[in-house]
Amino acid sequence: MNMGAKSKDGRKAARGQPWLHLPGTVCEALYDTVIGARLACVDEVLETERVALCGERYEHLADRHALRAGHVASLAGAGRTAGCGAAAASSAGLACRSGGARARSNRSLLIVIDGAKALHKAVVEVFGAHGLIQRCREHKKRNVTDALPERLRATVRSAMNQAYATRDTKRARRLLEGLARRLEHQHPGAASSLREGLEETLTVMRLGLPENLERVLSSTNLIENLFSRVREIGHRVKRWQSGTMVLRWTATGVLEAERGFRKLVGYRAMPILVAALRACDTQCSLTLRRKPLN
Repeated sequence: MNMGAKSKDGRKAARGQPWLHLPGTVCEALYDTVIGARLACVDEVLETERVALCGERYEHLADRHALRAGHVASLAGAGRTAGCGAAAASSAGLACRSGGARARSNRSLLIVIDGAKALHKAVVEVFGAHGLIQRCREHKKRNVTDALPERLRATVRSAMNQAYATRDTKRARRLLEGLARRLEHQHPGAASSLREGLEETLTVMRLGLPENLERVLSSTNLIENLFSRVREIGHRVKRWQSGTMVLRWTATGVLEAERGFRKLVGYRAMPILVAALRACDTQCSLTLRRKPLN
């Protein structure tokens, strides 16, 4: 053993780090043991997560349907990630994974999504009136400004920011509809994009949350940060050997990103959000009672 000595291939160990001169077969066996142990730990963690979310393997559920990419029967809890799979973006995939959640509870949920129509359709089908959809404001501003010439983008984005900063639903709606009317003649595409799903960009504003918590829950930035971390870790792989390897690295990236999860900005106001959702439960119950039976 030599401290800081060069190996046969010319590489030098870090200062103060011991360098072991081992035969090639011994090194390969050592690497296989270390890597195999790491993969076994990852598999065990993933299996624990899967059991917590979906239940024991091969357990029969009446509302479970087959998917080519597998299934996950629950949504994410606070500070945790629900799972990953090729069907994550499909309407049928969300309906399959979320059916159990709806059967277990009819409580209202705040669901923050982007502008994907399939995802919106799935949320409506699965949760109905109990799913309070908040459309990502950042995606909305991006979609509107992408339909405008470069010289107008900063002005329109600033006008939308001012509308959302009012924290008054009626005033924000009036400002956004006025902006859409001004854009309609020269830029009908941008005006149509602004009007599409406009009410759903104001959902958190109607809940009466503090400003910092409203700002966090009005966009999908938290989800985008998770995706970027998984993308950063997966970028290290130069050659993908199989689909299983892709899922394994994706799961590893998710678990690695989960280590950096922190409390939401404004988390102390979460009881206000819970109280607002329970008030929505009461309103939904009254609406169902008043609805005549066919």
